Amino acid sequence: MNIREIVLRHRGLLIAGIGMGLVGAAATLAQPWMLGRLIEAVALDKAIAWPITLIALFFIADAALNAGHAYAIGRAGENIVFDTRRILGGRLLRSQIPHFSRLEHGDVFARTISDTSIACLVIAQALAQVVTSVFMLVGSVVLMARLDWKLLLTTLGCLGLASGVALFLARQVRIAALRNRENVGAYGSGLQRVLGAITTVKASRAEERETDELARLADRARQSGIRVTAFNSLLTPAMNVGTQLSLAVVISWGMARVATGSLSPADLTSFVMYLFYLVSPLVMLFMSIGQIQQGRAAIQRVTELGTIPQEESEANEANAGANDATPQAEGASDETAPAVAFDGVSFSYHDGTPVLRDVSFSLPRRGLTAIVGPSGAGKTTTFQLIERFQRPDAGTVSVAGHDIAALPLTELRSLVGYVEQDAPLLRGTIRQNLTYANPGADAADIARALRLASLDDFVAELPEGLDTELGERGAGLSGGQRQRLAIARTLLQRPEVILLDEVTAHLDSDTEAALRDAMAEAANECAVLAIAHRLSTIRQADRIIVLEGGRVRAIGTHQELIGSDEVYRRLASQQFAAEDALA
Repeated sequence: MNIREIVLRHRGLLIAGIGMGLVGAAATLAQPWMLGRLIEAVALDKAIAWPITLIALFFIADAALNAGHAYAIGRAGENIVFDTRRILGGRLLRSQIPHFSRLEHGDVFARTISDTSIACLVIAQALAQVVTSVFMLVGSVVLMARLDWKLLLTTLGCLGLASGVALFLARQVRIAALRNRENVGAYGSGLQRVLGAITTVKASRAEERETDELARLADRARQSGIRVTAFNSLLTPAMNVGTQLSLAVVISWGMARVATGSLSPADLTSFVMYLFYLVSPLVMLFMSIGQIQQGRAAIQRVTELGTIPQEESEANEANAGANDATPQAEGASDETAPAVAFDGVSFSYHDGTPVLRDVSFSLPRRGLTAIVGPSGAGKTTTFQLIERFQRPDAGTVSVAGHDIAALPLTELRSLVGYVEQDAPLLRGTIRQNLTYANPGADAADIARALRLASLDDFVAELPEGLDTELGERGAGLSGGQRQRLAIARTLLQRPEVILLDEVTAHLDSDTEAALRDAMAEAANECAVLAIAHRLSTIRQADRIIVLEGGRVRAIGTHQELIGSDEVYRRLASQQFAAEDALA
C-alpha cells in the first residue's frame, strides 16, 4: 500500500485548497502595503476612500479564501483517511493467515484507527500549511527588502538563530512521536489480551496483576506522550524569542531612522506589519514541520502494516484458472472424482518444524470420514491446507477434482465449508450470523439448516426469533448453541465438502446425538471430514484416517482399525475408559 498514491488520487481538492490558500496569502500580503499607502494619503491630505475600500476588499477576500482553503484541505484529508482505511482493511482481510496470526491485534487496531488519522490528516493539512507559509515568508521578505533591506537583514539575523533551534526540536518531535505510537499500540495489545479472556482473568483472581500491567503499559504511553508534548511546546516559544528580539531591534532602530528622515513613518508601519506577517507563517511552518514529523512516524507504521503478504489476487487466480480451464471443466462433470485428495503432501511451519510428511489419501463425494490421531499429528493443519490458509511445501491438494492451487480462492471456499472448534460468531443477529456465507438464502433453506443443526425449536422460542441480537463472539448463546449455529451457517452454504474441527466438544449428549444425525444427513449430500476425538463420532464414520507424526498411519473402519492398528486401538481404549468413567 502506497500512501503517496492515495494522496495523488485527491490532488484536485488539495491543489484547489492550496491555490485558495496562496491567493489568500497574496491578499494578506497586500494589506500592509495598502495600509502604508493609506498613511501616506492621510499625510499628504489626499483622498482616502479608494485605499480604505481596497483594504476592506482584501480583508473580505482573505477571510473567504482562508475558509475555502480550510474546507478543501480538510475534506481532502478525510477522503485520504477513508481511502487508507478502506484499502488497509481490505489488505488485512485478504492477508495470509500465517503472517496475520503473528501480529499483535491491539497494535493492528491502533495503526488502522489512530495512525491512519494522524498520518493522513496531518500530512494533508500540514503540507498545505507548509506551501502557504513558504509563500507568505518569501512574499514578506521580498516586500520588506523593497521597503528597507537593512532592517530586513537585522530581522533575519534575529530569526535565524530561533529557526535553527526550531528545526532541532522538530526532529526530536518525530523521534518521540514514533516511540509514542509504538507504546500506544503496545497498550492496545495488552488491553485486548485481557479483555478477550476476561472470564479467565476473573476466575484466576488476576484482576490486580493485570490492572498493574495495563497501568505499566499506559504509563509508558503517557511518558512518551509527555515527551512529544514537551518538544512541541518548545517550538512556538523558540520562535517567539526571535520575534520579540527582532521586533525590539526593528522598532528602536526604525524610530531612530524616522527621526533622522532616512525612513518614512508609512514604510516603518508597513515593515512592522510585515514583520508580524513574517513571524506568523514562520511559526506555522515549524509547527507544520513538527506535525509532519509526527505524521511520518504514523505513515511508517501504516505502511509497514500495509505490506503484510496477501493471498493471491483475483487477477492472478483468474489467469491460473484459465490455464487449467479444460481439466477443471472435466473434473466438474466427473462425479467419480474424489471430494478431497492429498497426493504426497508435505508441510512445515515457517520455523522449519515439519508437520505433514508425504501424506496421501482421498475422500469420496459422499460420506463421513473421521480423522484421528495424537495431539500434534497434523489434523488441523490438514484442514488449513484444504482451505488454502496454508500452502503445502510439496505435493498437491485437490477438491472436487480440481487442484486447489489453480482455483480462485472464492471458488475454492464456496466448495468447502469449515466449522472451527471454537465456533466464532460475529456481533449481530442470529440471522446475520446464519446467512453470513450465503446472504441470499431463502426462508426454506434457512429452515432446513436450522432443522439439521437442531436449532429450529430453540430459535422458534426466542421472542425476536432470527432477529435476536448476539453480543461479542456470540454472547447470549451457550457453547453448544454457538457450535450448532456455526454448523447451520456452513450447511446453508451447501458446499461440496464440510470440514468439522471437533464440533462435538461443547455439546451435551442429547445435542450430540441430534448433531450426529445431522452429520449423517449432510454426508448423504456431500463429503464430511471431521476431526474427532469422541468415540461416538468415530464409530459413525464410514472411514477413519489415522495420523501420527505427520504421516497417514492407517485408513479403515472402526472395526477394521481396532483389530489392525495399535495407535487407533490405544486412542479408542482411552475413549472407552473415559466414557465408562462418565457412566
